[in-house]
Amino acid sequence: MAKKKSKSRKRGAEADGARANERVVARNRRALHQYEILRRYEAGLSLTGSEIKSIRAGRVSIQEAYCRPRGGEMLMIGAHIARYEPSGQANHEPTRDRRLLLHRREIAQMEESFAQKGLTLIPLKLFLTRGLAKLEIGVGRGRRVHEKRDRMAERDAQRQIERALRR
Repeated sequence: MAKKKSKSRKRGAEADGARANERVVARNRRALHQYEILRRYEAGLSLTGSEIKSIRAGRVSIQEAYCRPRGGEMLMIGAHIARYEPSGQANHEPTRDRRLLLHRREIAQMEESFAQKGLTLIPLKLFLTRGLAKLEIGVGRGRRVHEKRDRMAERDAQRQIERALRR
């Protein structure tokens, strides 16, 4: 019996833009709609024990989060990591500011872009790789309403073209 040829369609982690050894825990999809991402950075997170356990359980939201430079370091503000109930008294504050682990030159580049008018630092996704929590940060410029509409129309047209080619 002949083997079937498999289509080269991405599945699982690779379809989400994730590498093979990483698991995406939270994604900020609204940021990709509201901002044009000019540059991306990958940063580690300085966390407590109950925070990393809660992240591994998937109880995290970065929808309302943003990043700010403060005192020569970069902070993630507004992210919600739910309390980890089994930790009891040694629990963490769910919305505390969390320090990001970056190289000095990366922090300097981000501070420079943050100082420019119209640019902001947005967390795009939170993922686990080799047991460590990492955050992908994007330097973004806000999109206007008509730019969002144009982008949606462009995507719809591209989908229709792909459907027509498949038939």
